[in-house]
Amino acid sequence: MWKRDEAVRPSSAGAATINEQGQSVSTTSAVKNASEDTKTNIRDVVNVGKSVVIKGEVNGSEDLTIEGQIDGKIELRQHMLTIGPNGRITAEVFAKSVVILGAVVGNVTATEKVNIRESGSVDGDITAPRVAIAEGAHFRGNVDMSTKKPTSTVKKEAETVRPAKSVSKTAGPRTA
Repeated sequence: MWKRDEAVRPSSAGAATINEQGQSVSTTSAVKNASEDTKTNIRDVVNVGKSVVIKGEVNGSEDLTIEGQIDGKIELRQHMLTIGPNGRITAEVFAKSVVILGAVVGNVTATEKVNIRESGSVDGDITAPRVAIAEGAHFRGNVDMSTKKPTSTVKKEAETVRPAKSVSKTAGPRTA
């Protein structure tokens, strides 16, 4: 079973802060080590709550957990996307790794892995080198698990492999 790193998991109690206008703002981030001496890979996790509806494109450079609804396109090319049990996605999804506990309608593309859990549902095509579908999960679509070579490697191979010259012999003139 695949487990997320503990440092990536959002804290159970979000810290509430007051901004300059006196409004309460809820923030959630990964557990951070206060020590300056220890340099670790610290990753923030952003949550989209149950009541949030987004229509359009979502781009980001941090891990994202969605409990609300998104219609459009989601791009987190170098980060992890988690669609929670209440998440409802109607979008094209591009991420490093995708964990689905809610519902997705649209194609899902990941550079590392797509994991559909027991309560997860996907109606669309999946493209990823590793795909895990739990028993009881819903999936309707195609799966492409091919590993694509970088374009520079493909160019080098094309240059080294040249088609053989074909020699055709023709017979003398035909008479009807």
